[in-house]
Amino acid sequence: MKANTETTSQKQSGRFVKGQSGNPNGRPKGARNATTVALESLLDGQAQTLTQKAIDLALAGDITALRLCLDRILPVRKDRPVIFDLPPVKSPDDAAKIASAVLTAVATGELTPADASEICKLIDTWVKAFETAELAERLERLERMTSQRSAAWKAVSHG
Repeated sequence: MKANTETTSQKQSGRFVKGQSGNPNGRPKGARNATTVALESLLDGQAQTLTQKAIDLALAGDITALRLCLDRILPVRKDRPVIFDLPPVKSPDDAAKIASAVLTAVATGELTPADASEICKLIDTWVKAFETAELAERLERLERMTSQRSAAWKAVSHG
């Protein structure tokens, strides 16, 4: 078994540079899968006829055709709105209260853990945005104070 491992590592050494893609430019934008292009050319001009056939089969009781038609009419929702009372959010301290409310809602079955996780991500994003804006404001204030002190120092030293 050890010999196979050594042989494999010898074969692989030097083939790939760690951390570097084998295709750094990737697939060109707009490039299409050859199979998709071929199928589209085969079906060209037949979409209406095929759609009507699927509808006819569905209406005749073909469950697979019916499912296909319904999936196109009303696709499965990947997400749904969550109705949930949240306390007002005005500061990062409020975010802790909201997280507590989310945990309570999970504990009482009002929210699923997955929904709670998504809500907590939104809360975290809000807190980061708030903190970033607050830091930018503080930095701007410090820069203004520094420039004012610098101007005052120049006036005193030259006066």
